[in-house]
Amino acid sequence: MGALRTPRDKWVEAGLSALAEGGVGAVRVESLAKSLGVTKGGFYGYFADREALLAAMLDAWERECVDEVLERVAQEPGDALDRARLAGELTFSDHRLFPIDLAVRDWARRDPAVAQRLRRVDNRRMRLVREAISEICDDPEEVEARSMLAFSVAIGTHLIAVDHPGLTREEVNTRAAGLILGRTFPRPGT
Repeated sequence: MGALRTPRDKWVEAGLSALAEGGVGAVRVESLAKSLGVTKGGFYGYFADREALLAAMLDAWERECVDEVLERVAQEPGDALDRARLAGELTFSDHRLFPIDLAVRDWARRDPAVAQRLRRVDNRRMRLVREAISEICDDPEEVEARSMLAFSVAIGTHLIAVDHPGLTREEVNTRAAGLILGRTFPRPGT
C-alpha cells in the first residue's frame, strides 16, 4: 500500500495562508511542505511548478470570495441592498478572506496577470453593488459614484488607523453604509 499524499487543496490552502501572512514571496514549496509537515515531493504530484500553484491559489481565491459569496447571498432573504451589504460583510469582514484579498491586491501591483484577475473579480463585485444601488437611484452617474464609495469603504476601512470619538469602527461603518445606500441600518449590537 502506497503512502497517502497530502491533498491538493491542502497545498493551495497553505499557499493562501502564506500569501496572506507574507505576500507572494512567502509562497515557497519548501516552506509550505514544512508548514504541512511533509516533504516537498508530494507537491509535484499536483503541480508542475510554483507558478501552477499560484494559479490554483488565484482560482481558489476567486471561487471562494466571489462565486461562493454570491451563491450564499442569492439564498438570503431581503432586497438587493441587503444582499449587497451581506456580500461586503462576507468578503471584507472575514478574518480569513480579507487578508488574502489584501495580499492579492498587493501582488497585483507588480504582476499584470494578477492585476487582470483582480480587475475581473472587482468588476464582478461592483456589478452586484451597482445593481443594488440602482434600486434606490436612477441617475447612472450617482449609481456609479455611490457604488465606488461603497466599495472603497468596504476595502479602505481596514487600512485606515483612526479613532472615532464616542463610536466604534463598526458603528461608523454602519452609518456610512446607510448614507451610501440611502437607508438606516440598526446600530450594531441592537
